[in-house]
Amino acid sequence: MLRIYNSLARDKQDFIPLRPGEVRMYVCGMTVYDYCHLGHARMLVAFDIVQRWLRASGFRVTYVRNITDIDDKIIKRAVENKESIGELTDRFIKAMDEDIGALGVQKPDHEPRATDYVPQMLAMIGRLEQKGLAYQSPNSDVNFAVRKFPGYGKLSGKSLDDLRAGERVEIDANKQDPLDFVLWKHSKPDEPKWSSQWGEGRPGWHIECSAMGCTLLGNQFDIHGGGQDLQFPHHENEIAQSEGANGGEFVNYWMHNGFVRVDNAKMSKSLGNFFTIRDILSQFDPEVVRFLLVRAHYRSPLSYSDARLDDAKAGLARLYTALKGHSGPAEVDWNEAHAKRFKEAMDDDFNTSEAVAELQKLANLAFTGDAKAAIQLKALGGVLGLLQRDPQAFLQGGSGPADKDIQDKIDARLAARKQKNYTEADRIRKELEAAGVILEDGPKGTAWRRA
Repeated sequence: MLRIYNSLARDKQDFIPLRPGEVRMYVCGMTVYDYCHLGHARMLVAFDIVQRWLRASGFRVTYVRNITDIDDKIIKRAVENKESIGELTDRFIKAMDEDIGALGVQKPDHEPRATDYVPQMLAMIGRLEQKGLAYQSPNSDVNFAVRKFPGYGKLSGKSLDDLRAGERVEIDANKQDPLDFVLWKHSKPDEPKWSSQWGEGRPGWHIECSAMGCTLLGNQFDIHGGGQDLQFPHHENEIAQSEGANGGEFVNYWMHNGFVRVDNAKMSKSLGNFFTIRDILSQFDPEVVRFLLVRAHYRSPLSYSDARLDDAKAGLARLYTALKGHSGPAEVDWNEAHAKRFKEAMDDDFNTSEAVAELQKLANLAFTGDAKAAIQLKALGGVLGLLQRDPQAFLQGGSGPADKDIQDKIDARLAARKQKNYTEADRIRKELEAAGVILEDGPKGTAWRRA
């Protein structure tokens, strides 16, 4: 049985969907005011793997991943760029699709934009006010009254007093309690605005996900995911809003992926130590980046460096080398021993690290000429969104000498060998090796790959 680490329970639990055979999953997506960085890629690939494995396990999955297209940062960036909010967000949505598409991240079943769900947000805020869980402040904002929701803090595992002390929240005369958070913001001049019973304004960030998730998946659904940094306050606030407005449980299983770290510090825009996906893809094959992300367990910290990407490149190249000559379609034989262990790993909280270890064992067998192992390797790799390209195309891809120049040198080396000029042949091989091109002599001639 599939077991998932539930952040709410702080333990692995058997996964039992609310509806037999069906999974409804919501993941907090991008706030589109800039290019996605590797930390975003880590989250997006992690939950891409989750939804792929759920489908491979026979579940009918409804996967929702939202887009936040109205936010303080978006408004600020649009003003700085002297462009409209729509122009800014459309541009970065397009860039996001390009970047994560290159990484093999599949589109979700629904990708709602926050600005399309304002009526649902207003309805939810109205219910919260009716239940005494929301109030309008003197500055016309509408805030959530945290201390009136008994379960607040259950996701973070802290009491309200602990949270207040830990956050060092400043006193705000417009809030009944410093921990109260905004549901509806009154609009300043020249800001986007919608009409409401509380005056013109725009939604707060937290209410967006509650409204979109409940509208598309129901008031209670199976899985809610996101980065570890969203656990508090964003997901804590989602629970309070959703359960406060609708009654009953909101989400059964909460999942959070670990941080990407650079020089032992969390990768973040605020620290200035982040790398955009497209910057990384200008130097490394997208599948290499995906392999780097996939071979680490989603909850573990991931250390980033060019050296680690080089290591991932070498590891992926080895798997593709094992597939040479076996590029046809492949279907998993789940009764085979490596596939069984692969499944056990994935059923243990999506343990891709152990699953990749099984791919490496299959590669060892494929190198001995075991054709069935090669077929299994490709098929299981496909479950993780890997190893579906022509092996030779992958191995010969990348920067360095042009393909024609490489082939010309291979031909010159062959001519030298026929003339028994082995010194010249060896010189050409070393020249290519220095340029990052490895020659592999075999019964069918000389093949090459980039180092």
